[in-house]
Amino acid sequence: MDLEAGLTGKAECEVTEADTAIALRSGSVPVLGTPRVIALCEEATVAAVAGLLEPGQTTVGMKVQIDHLKPSPIGAHVTAEAWLEKNGGRRLTFTVKAHDDRDLIAVGRITRAIVDTKRFLDSVS
Repeated sequence: MDLEAGLTGKAECEVTEADTAIALRSGSVPVLGTPRVIALCEEATVAAVAGLLEPGQTTVGMKVQIDHLKPSPIGAHVTAEAWLEKNGGRRLTFTVKAHDDRDLIAVGRITRAIVDTKRFLDSVS
């Protein structure tokens, strides 16, 4: 497993009504909801390590710290990027940012844990 600092991942979406704060029940305005911003940033972290984990392993979210800086309207194209900042063994810390067609819209840090998929799923049954 070669999970060295500097690995990058990216995720993109076009904001639809399903992505809005109204649809996600996180607010009352028709703009990109913070939960969707977080999900897009997490998707970028997953992309950064795709294909690099040992067979039978996956990562799960542990900690999310996001500053949602600006709104993005329906129709905006949003890109999230993640950089592996630190590999602490089973804990991976990423720096993330998201921007739309106009501005930087979010910045933060996400920590994910490397787990054995079968053991993890057995623990929740």
